[in-house]
Amino acid sequence: MASLGLRITGALAFLAPLLTRLVVGFGFHATGHGKLQNLQKVTGFFTDLGIPFPGANAAFIAGLEFFGGLFLILGLGTRIFAFLLSCTMVVALLTADRPTLIEKFPADVSDVTSFTFLVFLIWLVLYGPGPISIDYFLSKWLGLNGKTGESK
Repeated sequence: MASLGLRITGALAFLAPLLTRLVVGFGFHATGHGKLQNLQKVTGFFTDLGIPFPGANAAFIAGLEFFGGLFLILGLGTRIFAFLLSCTMVVALLTADRPTLIEKFPADVSDVTSFTFLVFLIWLVLYGPGPISIDYFLSKWLGLNGKTGESK
């Protein structure tokens, strides 16, 4: 019976990175879209947080979230975009979400959205996009080993 359970969960393992990419990617794509629609508001918010070059950073972060979220959904450049977006989550935790993080730490830290996104993004950096992704198909097409990047 345990063997059957292991085979079933092994066959469904592709769902973990796929669903993570879809949910996290959609979340970033949607927030990036919202930021692009109102860059002045985001710039003002970044100014209030003391983020340097608030106008340039607002445009960069809005674009990164919009396109990075889209690329996560597609599974294209997954590790790169997950890393870049995780950096934005660290900045969010140190600035905008700092009071909430301090209040919720350690028992309710998962209530802090940017912390939860950070955990999933780090997992994507380390685990990769999974077999249902453009990254996976490109690595096969280029003859690369999907885990190490070395030629087979």
